[in-house]
Amino acid sequence: MSDELNIFPDAEQLATAVSAALVTRISELQAESDHRVVQLCLTGGTIATKIHRKLASDLGSGPVDPGRIELWWGDERFVATDSPDRNAEPTIELLAVDGLAPERIHPMPSAAGLTLAEAAEAYAAELGEVTFDICMLGLGPDGHIASLFPDHPSLEPTSATVIPVTDSPKPPPERISLTLPVINSSAEVWFLVSGEEKAAAAAKAYRRSERIPGGRAHGTVETIFWLDEEAAGEISD
Repeated sequence: MSDELNIFPDAEQLATAVSAALVTRISELQAESDHRVVQLCLTGGTIATKIHRKLASDLGSGPVDPGRIELWWGDERFVATDSPDRNAEPTIELLAVDGLAPERIHPMPSAAGLTLAEAAEAYAAELGEVTFDICMLGLGPDGHIASLFPDHPSLEPTSATVIPVTDSPKPPPERISLTLPVINSSAEVWFLVSGEEKAAAAAKAYRRSERIPGGRAHGTVETIFWLDEEAAGEISD
């Protein structure tokens, strides 16, 4: 298991680089066999939205077979299906890429007909034994990843793959989240971090500080930190 640190001048250049790297890595994985399906876990947040938009364009013109990509989400706000607060909402352009197979797109349930606990159970059943090739993670100023928060029950040890989150420190209070064991079973974990307000958390995550959720997340093969200069401001090698 190794760590890699990539720093870019600003969020736009960061997003461009991550999108290009994703296309390259997905292409490499798909080249392993004609039937290789890449399991990609998406994240929410401002920088992720920029990346998703660039990726939508890059996938449409690159060497990747979109039909052999399976999309998952790391967490979701338990709100109405059409709520702009949903993490799935900013991926509309990405999901419109020609060739993506609808049966391989797995958004988390919304607050429509299911309780929070039922929604988490449903996503766990859908996920099954899937292991992500790449799990992308945002990082909050408090060090949270997905909807796993510091000093919160969401971070308690569990054998579950997906959990309902209540009383979230960040609104809305109800969420669905992958658990740390599922994240850490991913071959590659990519941290996507932009902004000065996240510099302290980024440094702690990079140093593997177990005081924050981000410091506990890693890939089984590789962990890559993609930061802009502001987010990297407190990292020193």
